[in-house]
Amino acid sequence: MQCSWKAVILLALASIAIQYTAIRTLTSKPFQLCPVPSPQNCGLLGGPETESPIEGRAGCDDYPYFSFNASRKTHIMVLATTRSGSSFVGQLLNQHADIFYLFEPLYHVQTTLIPRLSHSRNAADRRVMLGASRDLLRSLYGCDLYFLESYIKPAPANHTTDKLFRRGASRALCSLPVCDAFGPTDANVEEGDCVKKCASLNMTLAADACREKRHVAIKVVRVPEIGDLRALVEDPRVNIKVIQLVRDPRGILSSRIETFRDTYRLWRIWRATGRRPYNLDLSQLTVVCEDFLGSVSTGLSHPHWLKGKYMLVRYEDLSRNPLLKTMEIYDFLGLPMDKSVEEWIQTNTRGSTELSAKHKYGTVRDSAANAESWRLKLSYDMVEYTQATCHKVLHQLGYKAVKSAEELKNMSLSLVQEKTFVPFS
Repeated sequence: MQCSWKAVILLALASIAIQYTAIRTLTSKPFQLCPVPSPQNCGLLGGPETESPIEGRAGCDDYPYFSFNASRKTHIMVLATTRSGSSFVGQLLNQHADIFYLFEPLYHVQTTLIPRLSHSRNAADRRVMLGASRDLLRSLYGCDLYFLESYIKPAPANHTTDKLFRRGASRALCSLPVCDAFGPTDANVEEGDCVKKCASLNMTLAADACREKRHVAIKVVRVPEIGDLRALVEDPRVNIKVIQLVRDPRGILSSRIETFRDTYRLWRIWRATGRRPYNLDLSQLTVVCEDFLGSVSTGLSHPHWLKGKYMLVRYEDLSRNPLLKTMEIYDFLGLPMDKSVEEWIQTNTRGSTELSAKHKYGTVRDSAANAESWRLKLSYDMVEYTQATCHKVLHQLGYKAVKSAEELKNMSLSLVQEKTFVPFS
């Protein structure tokens, strides 16, 4: 009986530790809600007056960079799901000289807190993940990269690590002063070359580089819906603009089957044999459609808290007209588009054998041809099932259903309707 009580106590302590890790910043100094001067009228942002700081805790003046960021920086989020073209969209921002870009830092939150989570709908898992994610994003938009160290394993020594997920996808983390292996003339540095030639990442230098940039962009594929970000969007310390990227769920499924071969092994068996395995994890499809439907419905309903902060972009539109759609994105962000961004688009969205066009992003080389290539990779019965499961979001986003195998393979007929999604301004 004594051992049983010890086990119960140990389990309780472990649970408390996990919850503390996820929510500790709700009561920590850096995230005290402080009134921030508005750049328009130099007064406080609208809303009730804020009480004086709690005794024993630092006041707002101790964190001046939040006020500084609110008036100077644009905080950009690419909200997407895996295999939807988000890496490409991230690079459209990463090429801008005034943007500090991070590639999916929430990877570290998931692998630390709930590594088993892939498509979990468990409410407790979701709360833990979202609470920690919002706190980390708020911190990173303030260029506090030290906070990220809590989730990097093994823990960085002396604020130095070689374990940051996809460090090489960020130009700022592969150039001076963070890395001295490449100079200003080294354009289009390969991600692999950055990892090989740059020394371990110094988080202090990275934070300094972040503060030197005028804007911060972060790609996120581990937040299910825009509604999950409301607290962050309404936070007066964060001047956030969200670009929600969507893609035809049939294309997402096809890309995941090819990319995540172990996880989607049963889907490949279905495609090869024509018989759906009895133990197929259907949530790998249904969760995508449910999240898209919930998120897009919220965004397109124009709630007051998203006014001027939300833009919906279809992957297929970006693939067919990359330069035009990128100009629209930058117009929504209120930023001038660098010539380097235009040059990167020209290099990476056309069929080419040049070495400069070897970047490994989902939409590179011949982006227009890639937009509907999934039609040649999925069997008709898989497409038919996807259409039945996801019909609401397919209709909402303007994706046409096919009614036969012949129609599916007829590439002269596009399955993408002309549809305009005007940013909520």
